[in-house]
Amino acid sequence: MKDSSQPYKILFLCTGNSARSVLGEYLIRIVAPGRFESFSAGSDPKGEVHPMTLRVLKEIHRIDASDAESKSWDRFRENGTEFDFVITVCDHAKETCPVWPGQPIVAHWGSMDPAAVEGTEDEVFEAFKRVSFEIRRRLELFTSLPFEKLDRLRLEQMTKDIGTKKDN
Repeated sequence: MKDSSQPYKILFLCTGNSARSVLGEYLIRIVAPGRFESFSAGSDPKGEVHPMTLRVLKEIHRIDASDAESKSWDRFRENGTEFDFVITVCDHAKETCPVWPGQPIVAHWGSMDPAAVEGTEDEVFEAFKRVSFEIRRRLELFTSLPFEKLDRLRLEQMTKDIGTKKDN
């Protein structure tokens, strides 16, 4: 992979970049502090982070994400940012994911869209909370992989497998 003294660059992609991808971007910072430089983006960004995303990060995970923004993945593609990992968290982003420079490991960890949940504020909050726990568990599994001991193909397969497990 790369020199392990440098943080790995990871990009979380979704369509709107208002919920799941933002959760990934911020949760990995507490799951593996300093080990990753994390980013998120969307194919068709909403332009603002869903308020419930910010609330769940703050109230459940104790993360201040007030600087989070909803942005297009073009921002990273146009400036040639090279990532070590690109994780799609929604099916649409998986289908439309562009080719990234530097040949990052690309994996799909689909989650239901909590922003699409209709109901009371408590029901919507619970949906966001569930998705945040699912993403956090996947990040815990991912960051526990022995990156330095795995060849690229094995690391890529293990990263992809995390998104297909039903018990995480």
